[in-house]
Amino acid sequence: MTLEALLQRHGYTVHLANTGSAGMKLVAKVAPDMILLDLGLPDASGLDLLRDLRSAHPESQVIILTAQDSLSNAIETIKLGAYHFISKPYAPEELLTLLTRATEQRRLVQETKHLRAKTEQLSKRLELAEEQLAPTLKGRRMQEIGELIKRVAPTDANILLLGESGVGKEVMANYMHRLSRRCEGPLIKLNCAAFPPNMIEAELFGYVKGAFTGAVTDFPGMIREAEGGTLFLDEIAEMPLELQTRFLRVLQERECRPLGATKSVSVNFRLVAATNRAIAQTVQQGGFRQDLFYRLNTFQIELPPLRDRREEIPSLVSTFIRIFATQMAKPEPQISVEALQRLKDYSWPGNIRELRNAVEYAVVLADDGITERHLPPEICLPAVLQSATSVSSSTTLNLDDRERESILAALKQSHGNKKKAATLLGIHRPTLYNKMKRYGIEL
Repeated sequence: MTLEALLQRHGYTVHLANTGSAGMKLVAKVAPDMILLDLGLPDASGLDLLRDLRSAHPESQVIILTAQDSLSNAIETIKLGAYHFISKPYAPEELLTLLTRATEQRRLVQETKHLRAKTEQLSKRLELAEEQLAPTLKGRRMQEIGELIKRVAPTDANILLLGESGVGKEVMANYMHRLSRRCEGPLIKLNCAAFPPNMIEAELFGYVKGAFTGAVTDFPGMIREAEGGTLFLDEIAEMPLELQTRFLRVLQERECRPLGATKSVSVNFRLVAATNRAIAQTVQQGGFRQDLFYRLNTFQIELPPLRDRREEIPSLVSTFIRIFATQMAKPEPQISVEALQRLKDYSWPGNIRELRNAVEYAVVLADDGITERHLPPEICLPAVLQSATSVSSSTTLNLDDRERESILAALKQSHGNKKKAATLLGIHRPTLYNKMKRYGIEL
């Protein structure tokens, strides 16, 4: 039996070359896993050819075949990178065993290379994520939250983020996705408070053509678009009760059925949800399903408001100044000590989102540097504003109470202008209207 027939019989695909030059061309074309190289070639030195092969195709394992049974040749080929050296004549079993070991060696090398590349990618993503998140992780409490996120992000556990509007819940969701095993997949975001109750079901579950008036094409829905990635549901406490029942089934069965469809489809996503309401209290009041709450609440992370983490304000301000100066293609202005103190003393009912808006306002107006006169007017009247918006550290208000206070303060600052109040709070006007209705706020 020839060598070619022996190898083919044991499942190997074999390509033959009778000369060194033909062999180099063949290897360049097929990129083989294994190369059996005879040192006695008619047109080239086997050792020179081995050098060329290891240089051009380092991932291919090379086994030397030769009748020149000399120790010096064996040592030289190993030095040049050959996997092993075998002398003619050889037993077929000996060669097959050597090929099996070489194949396993190549697989281990490939796996190591792949793992190293994935590790480097993860390290880069981690560095990028930490760099982008660093300004919000200066305080002790936020550093603890950051460490917790690093531990839970690589899992598929459901995450529930709590905190007032503007504290950075979406930033944290972005951070968790970048650190997760699903980072190569999509991050799909849906704000449950931004859609009327009769529209959010279609947005979430999707629909087929003709399911309702206006459904002129198929739409997969946010759940299916998050396939292989992360679904971030902001303001999930605003999800209608009847829709909560359907969504609970999605989490339990890992399948969903678009509106108008007759069959369910399997879905594979990781859920991160957020709310600025005291959701446990909402559950007790019957406004949110208890069983869905338990599903969401595998890990609960509450982000403190900016007024409780004032030590982060200088670094946040510096970051926002750099961002907006770059966007506006203008020199990065320095902020005066007095202006920075104003920012540190302000109560920030709109939290980080409001701070970002204030810094953008200042960068637009400032040329050489940011002073107090470049800040939004409400920030320069801290005594008046804090009488309307401050919350004593000894007062135990839940998130709903705090949000109501923030909305009232924003409406007061904007003299009842809902558009300006929504901008100040960093939310859409329809969201503000819904919240005013929920809290019974009338002008």
